[in-house]
Amino acid sequence: MTATLCLTLFAPLAGAVILALTGRAMPRTASGLLACLAVGASLAGAALSWAQLGHGQEMVVHLFNWFEAGGLRASATLLYNPLCAAMTTMVAFVSLVIHVHSLFFMRDDDGWVRYFCYLNLFVFFMQSIAMADDLVFLFMGWEGVGFCSFSLIGFWYREPKNVLAGNKAFLVTRIGDVAFLGALAVLFHATGDLSIQHLSNNASVMAASTLTLVGLLLLVAATGKSAQLPLLVWLPDAMAGPSPVSALIHAATMVTAGVYLLIRTFPVLLHADAVALQAVALVGALTAFFAACSALAQHDIKRVLAWSTISQVGYMFLGVGAGDPSGSFFHLLVHAFFKSLLFMVAGIVIQALDEEHDIFRMGARVRGLVPGAAPAFFCGAAALAGLPPFAGFFSKGRILESALSMAQTGQGIWVLVWAAGTVTALLTAIYSFRVFLLAFTGRPALLPETGTEKTPAAMLHVLWPLALLAVVAGLLDLPAHFAHLVGVPAHWLDHLTGLILSAPHGAEWTGSLAEGLDAGLAVLGLLVALFFYGPWRERRAPAPDRGLPRFLLNGWDLDALYMNGVARPYVRAASRVWQNVEDRLVDAAALGLGSLALRAGGRLSKWGVERLSNYLLWLLLGVVAMLVVMAAIGIR
Repeated sequence: MTATLCLTLFAPLAGAVILALTGRAMPRTASGLLACLAVGASLAGAALSWAQLGHGQEMVVHLFNWFEAGGLRASATLLYNPLCAAMTTMVAFVSLVIHVHSLFFMRDDDGWVRYFCYLNLFVFFMQSIAMADDLVFLFMGWEGVGFCSFSLIGFWYREPKNVLAGNKAFLVTRIGDVAFLGALAVLFHATGDLSIQHLSNNASVMAASTLTLVGLLLLVAATGKSAQLPLLVWLPDAMAGPSPVSALIHAATMVTAGVYLLIRTFPVLLHADAVALQAVALVGALTAFFAACSALAQHDIKRVLAWSTISQVGYMFLGVGAGDPSGSFFHLLVHAFFKSLLFMVAGIVIQALDEEHDIFRMGARVRGLVPGAAPAFFCGAAALAGLPPFAGFFSKGRILESALSMAQTGQGIWVLVWAAGTVTALLTAIYSFRVFLLAFTGRPALLPETGTEKTPAAMLHVLWPLALLAVVAGLLDLPAHFAHLVGVPAHWLDHLTGLILSAPHGAEWTGSLAEGLDAGLAVLGLLVALFFYGPWRERRAPAPDRGLPRFLLNGWDLDALYMNGVARPYVRAASRVWQNVEDRLVDAAALGLGSLALRAGGRLSKWGVERLSNYLLWLLLGVVAMLVVMAAIGIR
């Protein structure tokens, strides 16, 4: 199995290295196919490794020692279990679809080799996060996906706004990374071991206060990488990158890395004080509601999907906090399928409309330009909305059921969390069908400002596997009564991963109520969207960007709050330090010493005029001084 695990991990790295060294010398098609082949090899390795893994088995594979210093030993060690098997297979599968899609999407781009090199490198780092046992090795992958994200957001670097978006993502996520380092420091001080397996096995005997601190630091780290409150402002601007990048990095894989980290380290949260799980759930619920409200007001099709990603990842946090990491992982997998589908179909539409992003300028004409795009997008939108029988209905319903079970304890925080999640489910259905109806039906509310461009049909054809999964992926973890109807194992994913379930079992009616409510809200959201944006209605231009629409369009003005409350005060303080300390103190002191030296040198130079009498006088004074010193120290 070691060979297949190495193939899963290192095949994309090999592809990235070959492209970096020789990609420009290769024919264009060959370099793209090499990148796809590298990810295909990773998928084959993931599938073979999973096939060799016994049910419930867990393996630790030591590859090599990395470094050792001060008692800290870092090594490339993999912890492979069914959870990692499912994650690595999903990452490789979605990445392969996106790589093949990119062969068509990036067909005329000058940065072809650089693009595929970064994509291959990203897959390597993401697989490192998925499998690493050593937390230092995992942190290497964590930083690596951040670097690739920065590079691909600003891929079209000739546009200053793209560079700024990349810088913003890099800086905001670094805040979470500092918290990750803090968690590693606390763990190393407490245990001297930074392996996930050791942490999971010994969490029950560690001090609750230590686990709480580590859990909260990991939560901050996860909020940075997964774009949750308060560190979510980078993701909407990250849509500046190519659409396949948005699909791979900012929808399917990297943006869920924070959730995956919390799932893998769930024993820390489980044995910590209750505040740790409550904090995770509260952050998730508030973020889900916050982002869903913002998605309702967006005009840009990719920004709608960006805000919806933030909201859906919030549901994953809610699931972890409610004590159901398996339900959270279920939604992580399903979300990867339907959201990557949505982003890539949106990219096809944008390209066909010559870079038009405004959904109010699209309409039914898109169906003629890109046949098949509308049904593919609808599959993703219905799964996002949780419309039965699409996959999102089962995964999101599972999380709301866990939240409802916790709410039955009577604690106010869990009632709030469940209520926020439920209201968000309705908002999600409204904005999901709103974007579909505006982008694919009826007459556009605004006159198109761009022309059209013919796109390769194959660019859409490669996405049909994702569309199929958006419909049927709910089979991965069906409740017993649904599983009985279709003849599949109930809660298959739960049994596969063996994740700890700490959520209390609610009353028998809890599951039925959660499912019925989730389905009802999805249908209600569809009806609301049809009422306001149905194809038979006359479309109106969006309201002027002022008041509540402007507030939600700008993400509750969180960017402005950070700019006015953090960035600008910091710049002003730095300017004052520069002027008062560096200019007036440091520079003035240096210049003053220099001036003093010049003046002293000028005066002493008067004694050095070229006259023999002066030289003899100074020689005599020097000899006298030496004799006096020698006499004083008693030299015989």
